[in-house]
Amino acid sequence: MRADAARRRGRLVRAARRLFAAHGSDVALEAVAEAAEVGIATLYRNFPSRAALADEVAVAILDDVHAAADEALRAMRGDAAAAWRAYVLRLVELDLGALSAALSDHVADLSDTVRTAQAETLGGVGEVLAAARRAGLVRHDLQPLELILGVGMVTRPLPEPVARDVPELVPRMVEIVLAGLRPPAGRDV
Repeated sequence: MRADAARRRGRLVRAARRLFAAHGSDVALEAVAEAAEVGIATLYRNFPSRAALADEVAVAILDDVHAAADEALRAMRGDAAAAWRAYVLRLVELDLGALSAALSDHVADLSDTVRTAQAETLGGVGEVLAAARRAGLVRHDLQPLELILGVGMVTRPLPEPVARDVPELVPRMVEIVLAGLRPPAGRDV
């Protein structure tokens, strides 16, 4: 793929990701093309269907989650507690709640590529959880998918009045989740 074509494709995926997070995956594809500053024909040359675009967005999200896991594993060699906290906060930044809600409509249609990326990503998340368990930072019964879905649930988009009136709600909920993931004092869970 030529460099300019690769840049356009990347812009399309980033635009779709932003718009899917903000408005759901049924957003008009014309809006995605416009946000990426390309024509609709360019979008369809790159992604012949909405499902193909959703797959590419899903792979991009999974790649980001996997990269965050790799980074966390390296950081856990030092201050494991700080690395664990930074990892969860990084997952929050990835807008998993909005994106997973947007892509859930297409879960039955996900390609083998997405399913493979998902399995690899969950393996990386599992390695982070194992390191966090060894450091005594997280319950022993927490599974990788539970962590990702839990972060996704806490970071789902709030209704505008709530987001406006209680701007600290998501950070507060993340702190509560982090506390709840710790093993109970004095016993291994």
